[in-house]
Amino acid sequence: MIRLERRHRVSRSALLLAPMGAVGFTLLVSALLVMWAGAPVGRTYALLLQGGFGSLFAWSETLTRATPLILTGLAATVAFKARLFNIGAEGQFYGGALAAVAVGGMHGGSGFSLPTWLLFPLMMAAAAGVGALLLLGPALMKNRLGVDEVVTTLLINFIVLLGVSALLDGPMKDPSAMGWPQSVSLRSELELGRLIAQTRVHTGLLWAAVSAVLAWMLFKFTVIGFDIRALGANARAAAFAGVPVTRTVVLVALISGALAGLAGAIEVAGRTSYVTLDMSPGYGYSGIVIAMLAGLHPLGVLAAGVFVAGVQVGADTMSRAIGVPTYIADVIVAATLVAVLVATLLTQYRARWK
Repeated sequence: MIRLERRHRVSRSALLLAPMGAVGFTLLVSALLVMWAGAPVGRTYALLLQGGFGSLFAWSETLTRATPLILTGLAATVAFKARLFNIGAEGQFYGGALAAVAVGGMHGGSGFSLPTWLLFPLMMAAAAGVGALLLLGPALMKNRLGVDEVVTTLLINFIVLLGVSALLDGPMKDPSAMGWPQSVSLRSELELGRLIAQTRVHTGLLWAAVSAVLAWMLFKFTVIGFDIRALGANARAAAFAGVPVTRTVVLVALISGALAGLAGAIEVAGRTSYVTLDMSPGYGYSGIVIAMLAGLHPLGVLAAGVFVAGVQVGADTMSRAIGVPTYIADVIVAATLVAVLVATLLTQYRARWK
């Protein structure tokens, strides 16, 4: 019989070697699948790396895809820190995107129109507000009634997507889209500028990076951050120590939902300029993986977001070159997550035979 015993002291070398071992395990598992698909392992990995990080174009595509992933990863990180398991970032993402278009695309036809310097922050605030409200309800139901937030946030995803579908085929449908279900476009002056000329990298990447730094400062230096961490460690002990539980839960819900809603608005303003039902390849769900890969550390979310984006972009290049299915990217990300979690567990516990 194997029993896990908590280590009295965790060495820094173990913390350093754990991620390296996790990556090695992931490469081994993925290599077996690549060989099963009949492709050369070395060339597959080389194409994967080159497609995600091997050129300026590859880096630009990786950073473009990493932008919404970082924001949804931060949304999951903030919520999970307080043990509020937000599985609804996908719905909050679409809610924020739709709110951005409603303010920045359907505003000001032939009549009165707000100036851009005022309309842009209103558009972003509307997106953040919709995302926050979509999480506030489940958070209060958990706090007041004990309703499982995993179920409520997951179900809200489907409700939001059905609502988006109805709006794209109804009042928000673009009449010039030739029947294709998409929303009207943002006004061109509301779109985000490019960070690198002749690429798709936009200033939304700076928004994501600044958000990560602000989230780190929130947890590191503020009383609110301490309350969130205390609530996540032990809610009953935190309440006994004087932490305002309800107020903290509300703040966590507002911050987490706002980050996911902001991700939708930035994706619209920086990349698509309109909303479609397939604009997100699962950014909200991928944010959960990124948060766990980062160990719920806001600055680690930056690296995890770029890693996941690079694997996804590189998988597209690899698939076109040698015919390996792009699903190998999902396997690599999932295996990395499991390996990192197990490696982290083994740095804190040791296995004993009994």
